[in-house]
Amino acid sequence: MRQEEQIIRTEYSELMQKSYIDYAMSVIVARALPDVRDGLKPVQRRTLYDMYELGIRYDKPYRKSARIVGDTMGKYHPHGDSSIYGALVVLAQDFKMGLPLVDGHGNFGSIEGDGAAAMRYTEARLKKITQEAYLSDLDKNVVDFVPNFDETEKEPEVLPVKVPNLLINGAEGIAVGMTTRIPPHNFGEVIDGVIAYMKDPDINTEQMMQYIKGPDFPTGGIVANKDELLAIYSTGMGKIKIRGKVEVEQGKGKKDRLVITEIPYTMIGANIGKFLNDVYSLVESKKTNDIVDITNQSSKEGVRIVLELRKGADVEHLKNLLYKKTKLEDTFGVNMLAVAEGRPETMGIVPIIRHHVNFQYEIADRKYRTLLAKELDRKEVQEGLIKAVDVIDLIIEILRGSKNVKDARACLTEGVTDHIAFRSEQSKKQAAKLRFTERQTTAILEMRLQKLIGLELEALLKEHEETLKNIARYEELLGSRSAMAKVIIKELEGYQKEYGRPRKTVIDNLQEAVVVEKKTEEMDVVFLMDRFGYAKTIDVAAYERNKEAADTENRYVIFCKNTDKICIFTNTGQMHLLKVLDLPFGKFRDKGVPIDNLSNYDSRTENFVYIMNLSAISSSRVMFGTKNAMLKVVDGAEFDVAKRTTAATKLNEGDEVIFVKVFSTEETLVMQSGKDFFLRIDASSIPEKKKGAAGVRGMKLSAGDSLTAIYLLGAEEERSVEVKGKEVALHRLRPAGRDTKGTKK
Repeated sequence: MRQEEQIIRTEYSELMQKSYIDYAMSVIVARALPDVRDGLKPVQRRTLYDMYELGIRYDKPYRKSARIVGDTMGKYHPHGDSSIYGALVVLAQDFKMGLPLVDGHGNFGSIEGDGAAAMRYTEARLKKITQEAYLSDLDKNVVDFVPNFDETEKEPEVLPVKVPNLLINGAEGIAVGMTTRIPPHNFGEVIDGVIAYMKDPDINTEQMMQYIKGPDFPTGGIVANKDELLAIYSTGMGKIKIRGKVEVEQGKGKKDRLVITEIPYTMIGANIGKFLNDVYSLVESKKTNDIVDITNQSSKEGVRIVLELRKGADVEHLKNLLYKKTKLEDTFGVNMLAVAEGRPETMGIVPIIRHHVNFQYEIADRKYRTLLAKELDRKEVQEGLIKAVDVIDLIIEILRGSKNVKDARACLTEGVTDHIAFRSEQSKKQAAKLRFTERQTTAILEMRLQKLIGLELEALLKEHEETLKNIARYEELLGSRSAMAKVIIKELEGYQKEYGRPRKTVIDNLQEAVVVEKKTEEMDVVFLMDRFGYAKTIDVAAYERNKEAADTENRYVIFCKNTDKICIFTNTGQMHLLKVLDLPFGKFRDKGVPIDNLSNYDSRTENFVYIMNLSAISSSRVMFGTKNAMLKVVDGAEFDVAKRTTAATKLNEGDEVIFVKVFSTEETLVMQSGKDFFLRIDASSIPEKKKGAAGVRGMKLSAGDSLTAIYLLGAEEERSVEVKGKEVALHRLRPAGRDTKGTKK
C-alpha cells in the first residue's frame, strides 16, 4: 500500500528566509571565515590535519599533492578538489603567507600570477613549525573531535595552534553578506604581543602596538599611513595605504633609473602585469616623457622592475606620478572578521589576542589534565609492582597454586584463597591480606621475570620517583594560572627564537603623492577619420599641404582644438565622447587608431551617423531624425557632459537614428522615404526637445514605408538627387506642413 503524501502548509516568505539564513550561516562558519582560535578556514584545517594523519611530516619524504587532495576530499572536505588544492598551494606560497605552513616541492606558482602546476605533478609535506605549533598534542585530548560529513571519520573541531595564526598569516574570505580581510603580521612581534597580554590582560590597543607595529607583508613595501593604524586595530576595520619600494640607481651616461624592489601586497599576481601596462599607458598618453624603457627583471631572488629614464628626468615627480596613477600605491581594506564562539564577529587586535590566549589556557589545561591522569595511572601500576617485588615469593606461590587466572586475580585483589593450594598455612594467611587494585593486578600478572633483576628494580624505583615529580608538577600547573602562563610563555619564546624573522614592511607616515598636471598648450588641430574608423589628429599646416588627399581619403575632417572633445552620434541613439588628446597626434600618413579602442563606441553593434567636435555642438542646436520620421531639435549645450557615453535621444521600438546635424532656423528639411515620397518643411517647424525625448512625427508614412534619407538645405542652396534614373531637385519641391504625406516621385 502506497504511503499517503504529507503536505506541510507554510508561509513561503518565512520558509525562504529560514532557508537563506541557514545557507548563509553554513557558508560563513563552514567555508569562508577563519576561526579566531586557530586562524584557519575549514579547508585549511582539514588539509593540514589530513597531512598529519597521512604521516607526511617535515622529516619524511614529500608525497604527491593529488594524494593529499584526494584523501582530504574523501574523508573531510567533500567540496571539490580545486578548493582543496587551491588552499594547499596558498599554504605553501611564501609571497602570500607570513608563515608558510606547507613545504611545497615543484611549481607552486609565482608572485607574478603564474598558476601552480597540476596536483599530479607537485608534492608537499608539512613544515616543521606546523608540526610543532599547529598539530602537536592532538593525542592528548586538547581539542574536541567531531564526526566528518558522513560520520565515518572523526576530525578536530579546531587545531591546537599555539601561535596566533589569524594575525601571523592573516585571512581573506568572502561569505554571504560579509567578507574578511586580515593582513599578515611579523611572527616575532605577534609573539611579543601575546606575551605582553598574558602579563597584563588590561593592555589597550595603543600599548599593544608598541609590540605589534603594524602589518608585515611578505612582499615588503611601505605602510604610508602609520597614524591611522591605531583606529584600524581598535575597531578591526579601515584602510591601510601601502606603497612599493622604489630605489634610484645611476645608469650609463648619467641617466637615472628607477628600480622597484618591493611591491604592495595587493599587486601580487596579475596586477604586476597591469602595473607594467599602466606605465606604458602613461608614456603613450604623454603623461610623462621621462621613461625611456621598462623591463621586468624579477627572479627567484626577488622583485626587480627597472624603469630607464631620460637624462635630466624629474625623479620625484615621476615617483609621485607612479604612486598616483598606478598600483604602486594601493589600499588594503581591513575587515578583521572571524568566527568567535560560533558566530562571526569583527574584532580589534586585542580581542583577537584575548581569544587566542584563552584558547591557549584551555588546550594547556586539557593537555596537563590528560598527562596527569596518565601519570596517576602509571603511579598506581608502579606502586603495585614495587609492592609485588617485596612479596614476590608469595605471589609465585599463589600463581603456582591457582587453577586459573580468575582464582589468582581474586586472591591478589580481594585476598580470596579458597581455590588455591598453598605450601603452608602462613602463606595462606599472608595471601588473605593482599589488596592490589585491578590495574596493579593486571600489571603483576603481565610482569616478566626479568623485572626481578636488581638493575630493573632500581629503574622501577627511579621511574616511580620521576612519576611523583611529574604529578606534583602537573598539579601545580593545573592549580596555578600564573604557573601555567610561565609554561606557555616559555614555549612561545622558543618558537620566537627559532622562527622569528626581521620585519619586511616599513611603517611610516608619508605625504600623499601630489601630481601637478602639466597644462597642455592649446593648439589648432585637424581630426581625420577614414572609412574604416581609424582616427588621428594632425597639424593644420600638414592638412593644408595634403588637403585634396585628406578630403578624398577621410570620411570625417573636423577642425578643432587639441583640448576639445569629439562627439560620436550613432544609429542606436547614443553619443560617445572622445578627448582629442587621447587621439594620436602625428604625420599625415600615420595610420591612426580605431575609434573603438579609444571610446565606448562598438562597431559590432552600432554605426556612425554624425561626428562633430563638442565646442561646435555646444554653441549650436542639433537636429535628429529617425527611420520612422521622428524629428526633434536639441540645444547643443545638453551634450556637454562628463560621461563618456550618454543617450542622445529616445527611440521607439524598431526605430533608429538616420540623421544628426548642427543647423540654423533659416534652413529647410527634405525627407525621402523608401517608396519615393518626398516632403519639404521649414526647419523652424520642428520643436525643440530635451535629449531624453523621442520628438515629433515629421512625415506620415504608409504601411511598410520608412525614411531612407533626410537632407538639410541652406536658404539659397540648390541640390538634386536621382530617383529611378530621374533627377529630383530638392530645392524646387513645394514646402508643405509637417506631418503630411508628401509628394510621390
